[in-house]
Amino acid sequence: MTIPDSGSMMDDGASCLPIPPEEEYRIVEELTKISECNLKEGNVYYVISNRWYSSWKRYVTQSGDQNLDGKQSLDSLVSSDTSNRPGPIDNSDILSNVTTCEGDDLELNRVLQEGQDYVLVPQEVWEKLFSWYKGGPALPRKMISSANNFIVEVYLLSLKLVDSRDNSQSVIRLSKKASIDELYQRVCSLKGLEIDKVNIWDCFNKQKRVLLARSSNTLDDELLQMDQEILLEVADDGSFDPRLGTHSSRNDLALVALEPSRSSVTIAGGPTMSNGHSTGQNFYQRSSLSSTSSYKDDAYDVFSSTSKGEKGGLAGLQNLGNTCFMNSAIQCLVHTTPIVEYFLGDYTDDINAENPLGMRGELALAFGELLRKLWSSGRTTMAPRAFKGKLGRFAPQFSGYNQHDSQELLAFLLDGLHEDLNRVKKKPYIEIKDSDGRPDKEVAEESWRYHKARNDSIIVDVCQGQYKSTLVCPVCGKVSITFDPFMYLTLPLPSNVTRIITVTVFYCDGSGLPMPYTVTVPKHGSCKDLSQALGTACCLRPDESLLLAEVYDHRIFRYLDNSLDLTSVKDEDCLVAYRLPNRGAGKTKLEIMHRWLESLKGHDRKHFLTPLVMYLGADSLTGADIEMAVSRMLSPLRRACSPGKIDNGSPSRGIEEPSDSSSDQSGSKNHEMLETDEEDSSSRELAFHLSLVEDRPSTIKPIHKDTIIKPGLTIKVMLDWTEEERELYDPSYLKDLPEVHKSGFTVKKTRQEAISLFSCLDAFLKEEPLGPDDMWYCPRCKEHRQATKKLDLWKLPDILVVHLKRFSYSRFMKNKLDTFVNFPIHNLDLTKYVKADNGRTYVYELYAISNHYGGLGGGHYTAYAKLIDENRWYHFDDSHVSPVGDAEIRTAAAYLLFYQRVKATDRNV
Repeated sequence: MTIPDSGSMMDDGASCLPIPPEEEYRIVEELTKISECNLKEGNVYYVISNRWYSSWKRYVTQSGDQNLDGKQSLDSLVSSDTSNRPGPIDNSDILSNVTTCEGDDLELNRVLQEGQDYVLVPQEVWEKLFSWYKGGPALPRKMISSANNFIVEVYLLSLKLVDSRDNSQSVIRLSKKASIDELYQRVCSLKGLEIDKVNIWDCFNKQKRVLLARSSNTLDDELLQMDQEILLEVADDGSFDPRLGTHSSRNDLALVALEPSRSSVTIAGGPTMSNGHSTGQNFYQRSSLSSTSSYKDDAYDVFSSTSKGEKGGLAGLQNLGNTCFMNSAIQCLVHTTPIVEYFLGDYTDDINAENPLGMRGELALAFGELLRKLWSSGRTTMAPRAFKGKLGRFAPQFSGYNQHDSQELLAFLLDGLHEDLNRVKKKPYIEIKDSDGRPDKEVAEESWRYHKARNDSIIVDVCQGQYKSTLVCPVCGKVSITFDPFMYLTLPLPSNVTRIITVTVFYCDGSGLPMPYTVTVPKHGSCKDLSQALGTACCLRPDESLLLAEVYDHRIFRYLDNSLDLTSVKDEDCLVAYRLPNRGAGKTKLEIMHRWLESLKGHDRKHFLTPLVMYLGADSLTGADIEMAVSRMLSPLRRACSPGKIDNGSPSRGIEEPSDSSSDQSGSKNHEMLETDEEDSSSRELAFHLSLVEDRPSTIKPIHKDTIIKPGLTIKVMLDWTEEERELYDPSYLKDLPEVHKSGFTVKKTRQEAISLFSCLDAFLKEEPLGPDDMWYCPRCKEHRQATKKLDLWKLPDILVVHLKRFSYSRFMKNKLDTFVNFPIHNLDLTKYVKADNGRTYVYELYAISNHYGGLGGGHYTAYAKLIDENRWYHFDDSHVSPVGDAEIRTAAAYLLFYQRVKATDRNV
């Protein structure tokens, strides 16, 4: 394939005509596909601001594609000029400091999100874009291998170099896959030093920890973290011995041992702590002398017993930079009694280094070491750097220092610990059987037995329960029952707060004028709630349904599915609902858009009015069928005593008929009129100026009466209005849609209601239909169906984690619920919710809470945890630990609740 290189702007200020935008798009698409077929470590990608890239993509596609940049003018559908060609590439909005430096020395803002703030393009694509548009600056990044995946290292590792000679600081940015040798070369080049006169130390809290001896080890291997300090030491005379870390002229020992101490004592069950994994069964750590600082590092501290009088479990965790989410989740886990007892014991035999789904045991070892240190350090604050390094290595989404969700971290950690500690070394293949009407107890025990045959760990033992899931096909009534394991319960927060929404309802059979309706719906409900309220308000017939849509810039911006959260609907949006026959679902949908023409020969075209929608029933359609449909939809707008154009408003064979009684009473007379109209239609051109709109490429093709319309899910048609149409029809009914909600001058703030934990559980266990993106394949119908789903609790674990679903995300909006949930601290009795008849009671005591304060952008996580031995609650706010009372821990910030089952009341355990 030959890709042209023409069309670039000339450097001398004069410019040649750019190549057509469609050609630019084709070239970039081809180059991207080639790159995707050749993924390998070391490939170079370029970071480009999404602000510029979106403007380029709008220019080259010119289709009004809402997936590119949200809402945009429909005029781009027919634009063919280059007036909207973007200027030079501009990455300034994603840089934290714009300097004259090039490449790696330019720092990106730390809170960028791919797809929203920036895009990644292959090197070949960047070179083409740069040849066409110039600009920049160039931001190259390499593809690296991380946790068996290829990822582009967007954020380079930023290290703070402290010069011990004058305490000056410099920032060095390198790939985490760069070697220690490369680090030495970069530092020496920056400082103008000879490499044999330099030592670089991994330091923490201004104290030397470990000498980074020159080697091929990567910065990632040495667990160096973003923004951490490294210390530059320069020999006054002579040189350093790179093997021993000593000054060759004085031959005195360095402060920290270079070689890690090795011991035959394993991590699990002995005083020697582990930070690595050898090829054998023994593990070791890098050792160092104790620091006088009140902070300790989880990677380098030697194991030390708690001082007399000090209590374990009261150590804080230092915030390494937006790591409060991690600290909160860790504090909850390290105060989980069965987990503590397990990791303080000998778990060597459970390490599964061969599990392809695990992390070679390294995550479990890092967590176990951190837990032991937290329970042996008294009140000394720990810096979880080693654990953070392991976490980022195996879960790249948690690398770097952006804020994350404590529940997402907990989910990954529990799953990772399970796989690292899975006692099943070789998982057997098991074919799952259908329930086939067997007793629930038999199927549940069989499912749990199969699950345990492949998954057997301390996490399964204490943290996993079992759901009963019932699916019912809405067509054939097929019932499918399965029993699935779960690690935590994610409970929705039902709300009694309401909002007022105004929607304009359109009749799609031409039987009435559009009418706005204002309804009250749950504030945090779904579009299904809105459809039900509208159906009641507009007296929807049983054989009809509503199709909700948002209209923007006189076009349908998006259709609103019933499962869509209403939080994605803004007060300033304009919503419409189309009344459609139920039996039309799945057939061709006709969208009619409107355009005003000053004259038939003129080019002054302006989009206006609200789009109309209806179903077309025929498999093969012609231009005459489309005209009949348009005429029918416009018939309610017809002015009284309109002269001129003949109206052939009778329905054609291609239009889906409504099932009202009036059509049945028309009899053969209407049939004769229909035949007459069709004969008249065949003898002349279309009465309307109609065009077929195609999205890619953006073209508008005139429709004639004999034009064959290709079948499809949606046909988009443009109706051109002239003065002649305005004389016949009154377009004012399709103008000025009301907004969803017009706010007054004062808005009374709704008081936040309180809900109980049991109401959240009831909402979770309520039967509901599956969403259209989560359809179930019915084995009887042999098709995907939108089945109803009902969850029940069958088996509850000893440690029950409850996730309160405070955050909701959609393409258009992110939302957090600050609803106060009244949860029990003592005696949470869930016995009545458990469907298995096993004679057990399920009563729980609360022992830990992960809290989230603030909004989505700048929130903060803390934790409450109870020391079981002294029956007292403590507040863990990163490094700060303080006692609290029972009355203080129940707040609207509660996000994750940790309960432990009380076994004393069991009759049969």
